[in-house]
Amino acid sequence: MGNIIRGAAAFIPSDRCQRYLVGDLKEMPLDCTLDLSSRQLRRCPIRACAFSELVKLYLSDNHLSSLPSELHNLKKLQLLALDFNSFEELPPVICSLQQLNILYLGNNRLYKLPKELAQLTELKTLWLETNCFIKFPCVICNLPNLKTLHLGYNQFHSLPGELANLNELRSIWLAGNLLNEFPPVLLKMHSLEVIDVDRNRIRHFPSLVNLRGLKLVIYDHNPCVNAPSVGDDVRRVGRWADCFEDENDEAEVKSAEVSTEVQGQLQEHES
Repeated sequence: MGNIIRGAAAFIPSDRCQRYLVGDLKEMPLDCTLDLSSRQLRRCPIRACAFSELVKLYLSDNHLSSLPSELHNLKKLQLLALDFNSFEELPPVICSLQQLNILYLGNNRLYKLPKELAQLTELKTLWLETNCFIKFPCVICNLPNLKTLHLGYNQFHSLPGELANLNELRSIWLAGNLLNEFPPVLLKMHSLEVIDVDRNRIRHFPSLVNLRGLKLVIYDHNPCVNAPSVGDDVRRVGRWADCFEDENDEAEVKSAEVSTEVQGQLQEHES
């Protein structure tokens, strides 16, 4: 019943209904974090844009398709979570938040990114999984400090050579796309620690031995005829990666490895 009432209130722009959805928002949170996730919001509360000292803003799991221009007041914002909403285009105001380190945009309807995204020179983590990208948004290649890039479950067939410009990139997640071959540009990116190409269409893997920084490669659920060759200390998740006595044990080990890696990445970048 609560969600039904919230859903109805979200359509009514009165101050009273907005207070019901998000509270009074009278004072700046002491921890500089505002969590308005899962509130059935269809518009971002203008009052939230008055907290100029805000560092983290969570607006996940709502019905947002736009953001107010007043959001540019949040000059100190470092984390913005907009995943599980209804964005078809990136709101321009986001590109004015030049202190952003972490931007979550997964599970929306995005199919392109504006060139102004390159203004976010401090961005380190960008999540764009489960959107509607057919072509790789090349503006990403102009984010000099990017360390983690999640592009899983889109419709990419290839990656641009310009991706090699991202010298700080440490992990790239490309599961669930339409890659017919292992992206050649990744062979030039020696700082990569994690490569995920699970659930694509790759039939043959080149040797990854020369990727000196590599720690984990996930290549399961591809129609491949070989496993990628890797260095001695690199973990592989996929067919012929290792030998286990029991297939169930193998599945458990794979799951644990990937979960641990993801948790480690998130803790590193949010700390």
